[in-house]
Amino acid sequence: MSVAVLGSLFGTRVPGVRPWCVASAMLAVVAALLLTGTSDVIVAVSSSLLVVASLIGLHGFRQFLNARSSYAWEYVVLGVILVMLIYWTFLSPHVDARSAMISGSIAYVRFSIGAAVLKYRPQERPKYAYYFVAIAAMLGAVVHAVRSVAYGLGLAHEATFLQPTPLNVVFLGMATLTLPCLSVGMVLLAHDRLADRMERLATFDDLTGLLARRAFITRAEAIARECAERKSTFSIAILDIDNFKSINDRYGHAAGDLALAHVASLIARAVRTTDIVGRIGGEEFALLLPGETKENAGRLIDRLRDVVATSGSCVSGRDVASTLSAGVDAFRDGDTLATVMARADAALYAAKAKGRNCVVVAPAMESLPPGPLAQENGARFGGKTANG
Repeated sequence: MSVAVLGSLFGTRVPGVRPWCVASAMLAVVAALLLTGTSDVIVAVSSSLLVVASLIGLHGFRQFLNARSSYAWEYVVLGVILVMLIYWTFLSPHVDARSAMISGSIAYVRFSIGAAVLKYRPQERPKYAYYFVAIAAMLGAVVHAVRSVAYGLGLAHEATFLQPTPLNVVFLGMATLTLPCLSVGMVLLAHDRLADRMERLATFDDLTGLLARRAFITRAEAIARECAERKSTFSIAILDIDNFKSINDRYGHAAGDLALAHVASLIARAVRTTDIVGRIGGEEFALLLPGETKENAGRLIDRLRDVVATSGSCVSGRDVASTLSAGVDAFRDGDTLATVMARADAALYAAKAKGRNCVVVAPAMESLPPGPLAQENGARFGGKTANG
């Protein structure tokens, strides 16, 4: 069942899933082998597969958590374990030593999984799946550690592999509980990573890394409500890459994508930590500046415009320079986010009319005709357009 469920996630490219699939498949082979008998060959092969599968699973967890996946000494120890398995199975049979060694190695793997999950758990993600995995791994580690110590110190003994002694009955019972729980935990973690991807896709623009339109509007609306309650102000700037269509037409859409990413990176580096920036259209960006009057915001945006204009070509080996036009306005009593964005959009089109590569601050009394974004925002939020 673990192989089937994890296999359905094989193509998702979630780090760690593929090693988990391989490890689960190997454990399924181990179970199948043990059902056929417990001859020395089967015991040696199944025990070797069990140890290797456990280590592969650990590496999968580390990959998932963006930690170092493996250490050279672990491979050295694995080689020693495999050699000793052959020795204690065929050359000098010693069931207790073999059982102690295998359980000890699995205890290390389970403890390492639990510790890694707790140490590297993403703080912004829900805790449940990570704690579930950590508890399941630690319980398994305790069970295997007790078994390893018991057989290593001679406190327990078995003449044949997995002889039905009280300790083995408890061991197998706990293994039956903890291993499937660990497999379920892998699925929970994989789905959490997929949910995180979906949330990021909904929040951030894939090409530029800036907030997507919906996320920008959501955050900007919250700030607008706060400003209205506190009787404070904020400014909005609408920025547009000049002659963007000609870049696409002349150099191709790949060059256009590079221009977008180039300008977005310059904007992201130039803004303050309190500012909010998003891509709200094809080549249009919006910037919200909390606490700034439109005059101060206009000066800040003009400096940003100059940074873009002097940044050089955005396509290696080609003369593809980008410039920005921008319109700026500030929140007034009785405004909504839509009305502020509408006036900033109208100022943007005034900047385009002035010849581009400039910033226009909306006048105190509205006198600019609305641009397309102004009309769209008015419809989107039910607010006024630049014409009132």
